[in-house]
Amino acid sequence: MDKLIELASTIVSGAFIAVLATWLTNRSRNRQEQQAEIGALRVQADAMMVAVAELQGAAAANRLLWEGPAERARSFLLAVLAFAGGAARARIAGGTDNLSGLVGLGQAAELLSWDRRATKQTVAAVREPLARAAAAAAPLMRYPDPAVAATTEQLLGACGDVENTAQLKAALEAFGQAVRAATAPRLSWWARRRGVPAE
Repeated sequence: MDKLIELASTIVSGAFIAVLATWLTNRSRNRQEQQAEIGALRVQADAMMVAVAELQGAAAANRLLWEGPAERARSFLLAVLAFAGGAARARIAGGTDNLSGLVGLGQAAELLSWDRRATKQTVAAVREPLARAAAAAAPLMRYPDPAVAATTEQLLGACGDVENTAQLKAALEAFGQAVRAATAPRLSWWARRRGVPAE
């Protein structure tokens, strides 16, 4: 009888140890997967923030180079000078007033055309950072946390109108809050029950 009790207690303790070991292994694996997922989210969020910063920088450079009042005044002054120079050359060559005016207009149009082409090339430089922002947003929009996915979509929409800095700033802030909430350490059941704050 004693051997039977000893055998039963050995079986029960062995089963208990096996269940405990399985539970601890699963818990450890789940925690590692959770940490890996949080690390991947942080890397993806950083890539998105860098892409948005590049986009803002390209838009600011475009604004400085081509869209400021000083640049518009420069273009106007150069067009006037090109008109006057073309008209004077035509007049020196023996052209009439009408011909001189037409040559001057042609010179001004050529200069404005070159300026417009250069402006479009600079605006096209914004396309690459916008494409990087879209590529960085793709995995975040599929993220299981609905707040992260929604704020990523909102941020990508705000990137389309990069000149609206207030909207872009609000979208960046909402995105940052959603990522911080998703990457915050998750409390164990026991810590939640005791009301311990997250570290």
